Amino acid sequence: MNDARYMALAIAEASKGLGRTHPNPAVGAVIVKGGKIIARGFHARAGTPHAEAVALAQAGAKARGATLYSTLEPCNHHGRTPPCSEAIVSAGIARVVYGSDDPNPLVNGKGRRRLLAAGLQVEGGVLREETDALNRPFFKSITSGLPWVTLKAGITLDGKVATRTGSSKWITGEPARQAAHQLRDRADAIVVGVGTVQADDPRLTTRIPNGRTAVRVVLDSHLSASPRAAIFDVAPGRTVVATLEPGTHPRAKALARRGVEVWSLPAKQGRVSLRALLARLAREGLLHVLVEGGAEVHGAFLTAKLVDEVVLFVAPKLFGHGGLTWTGGLNVKTAAEALALGPVTVEQVGGDLLLRATLAAR
Repeated sequence: MNDARYMALAIAEASKGLGRTHPNPAVGAVIVKGGKIIARGFHARAGTPHAEAVALAQAGAKARGATLYSTLEPCNHHGRTPPCSEAIVSAGIARVVYGSDDPNPLVNGKGRRRLLAAGLQVEGGVLREETDALNRPFFKSITSGLPWVTLKAGITLDGKVATRTGSSKWITGEPARQAAHQLRDRADAIVVGVGTVQADDPRLTTRIPNGRTAVRVVLDSHLSASPRAAIFDVAPGRTVVATLEPGTHPRAKALARRGVEVWSLPAKQGRVSLRALLARLAREGLLHVLVEGGAEVHGAFLTAKLVDEVVLFVAPKLFGHGGLTWTGGLNVKTAAEALALGPVTVEQVGGDLLLRATLAAR
């Protein structure tokens, strides 16, 4: 059987929904009969049919006796849509092959057991590493109550995000900046510090065709950002200011009148608690957070050990002594204290390099 081949096609289907399904996982499905693909489907967004249901509807009566490939264990509970396991059994599917187990307590093996009880052949774990990678934010939120955090930076070869005078535009080339917008398109929320708002006046939109603008989050412990900042004028979409100040603060009221959400959060060492912010984002169903900086914010997230993945666009340029280092005040004193990164992948993006790495187990 060509299980790996068909699962790879299901992964391609699931990828179509990345960044659009929160708080649900991204799932793809393919139905095969007699060595031919008769249907495909993916979960488009929360509240719409799941991938398996989409593929089954497309297959119709041809589904009887076929094999269904799904990137995730089929669900067996009623939510905003009916359980996929029941639809699979009713359609007469003979065999189900899936990639990832679903840690959601509402599923967590129940879908598999329901299918086996109905007499279907069931096999899990096919291309599990690849299917797990699709839904790391979902899995982390289910098991820890926190979102998956990707820290992104555009840096020089000597690790700088700005010169000693603060100049930073542009370090990387246009292809790298387009790739950064693709990252934004797949994130649920983007976090920057008030220093970045004051220095760069970003809009934090996704400037690619059919791109989706994530929730924009500004860390501003004492509401010092200019009310004229461009980020407060972006529409549609949500802008959040995370602060220590109460909602009764005059600036908080002024922002609220403009449609900005002001979240008053607990303090940690005199600033907004990053863990409290992430927990609030997860409760809002925002499972993948892209931290764009600046350097001080990067250092704070790294020091708090709240980063899951680092994405660096590295330009073949040097800023030298006095330039601002992307890790900010990480304050490592000895080599033994260094934050270790997991396996690093490298690819060329225009004239720059794209480095990806997860943080080593900690």
